[in-house]
Amino acid sequence: MQVDVLTANDLKKSAPVFGQFSFDNHEQVVFCNDKDTGLKAIIGIHNSVLGPALGGTRMWNYNSEWDALNDVLRLSRGMTFKSAITGLNLGGGKAVIIGDAKTQKTPALMRKFGEFVHSLSGKYITAEDVGMDTEDMDTVREVTPYVTGISESKGGAGNPSPITAYGVFMGMKAAAKYKYGSDDLEGRKVLVQGIGHVGEALVEHLTNEGADVYISDINIAKLQEVSEQYSVKIYTGDVYDADVDIYAPCALGATINDATVNRIKATIIAGAANNQLADENTHGLILQQKGIVYAPDFLINAGGIINVYAELEGYGKQEIMRKTENIYNTTLEILKTAEAQSITTHVAALKIAQQRIDNRKMENLN
Repeated sequence: MQVDVLTANDLKKSAPVFGQFSFDNHEQVVFCNDKDTGLKAIIGIHNSVLGPALGGTRMWNYNSEWDALNDVLRLSRGMTFKSAITGLNLGGGKAVIIGDAKTQKTPALMRKFGEFVHSLSGKYITAEDVGMDTEDMDTVREVTPYVTGISESKGGAGNPSPITAYGVFMGMKAAAKYKYGSDDLEGRKVLVQGIGHVGEALVEHLTNEGADVYISDINIAKLQEVSEQYSVKIYTGDVYDADVDIYAPCALGATINDATVNRIKATIIAGAANNQLADENTHGLILQQKGIVYAPDFLINAGGIINVYAELEGYGKQEIMRKTENIYNTTLEILKTAEAQSITTHVAALKIAQQRIDNRKMENLN
């Protein structure tokens, strides 16, 4: 007699979309497929109470379609709270394209993706994310107006990465003010994990301030380039064991997980990566108990969405910088609120964001 044994992976694949761990009452999940261009994409719209769901498109060579689904669900949810806590009249959405951005991305594929975005009639507005750049958004703009982050020559706000990095820098300085009593980062040991567009711009801000910067990335050539350009050190060990003051995760999410959370020696975590806590409640609480100040990622990495939102609202660079600099004040407010209420910083940030959404719901009902 043959007995079928279901593995954990089998159970994961058998679970419906609505039963996924990362599904949080999402309003809409759209699966996009086009045989001619090879497009396989998922658009997640988490919440549109405050406005249209705006969020970038990430192209990544996921291990499975279920991993892609989980990523887009987590990312779109994060965008809801990012816009809410930053005071923007936007909902939360995100998109992922399954594939290798270096070898499989073509103008035809981007235009076809733009057609799917257009079919949602503005409920979702896209922008760039990992594996994408401003030129890709320009291509999408050929078939739909529901795209931001287009080049300045075409009337857009340009590459949002430098503004994202500046917001992270502001959040990091606020966390230092709270933890150390001073926001001066001169001499502080900071480890930046991931030196893509945002990570590299953050390195520039840190070195200008006189911080003692260490960098880590899987791209060896990029490590060498950034190390030489900014005179920073390459960290060759395991980043979670690094004896530094500040850990700045700027690559993919969930780096703070069961295997790493108790190894982290840094006293501040402030980075650009989305969804840094693999389990928001469990790992957020462990960090709190260890006395590690965690600057909520969806707050301090909001500079990018502030930048692209300017295209919708028509405000200029000066207002972009003012809104991004205010991340400093909001971060300090959240850290103090968390302490006063004996809750984690992540929960404190979520409460403020959710309250704004709930207030808008009540206004709409009235």
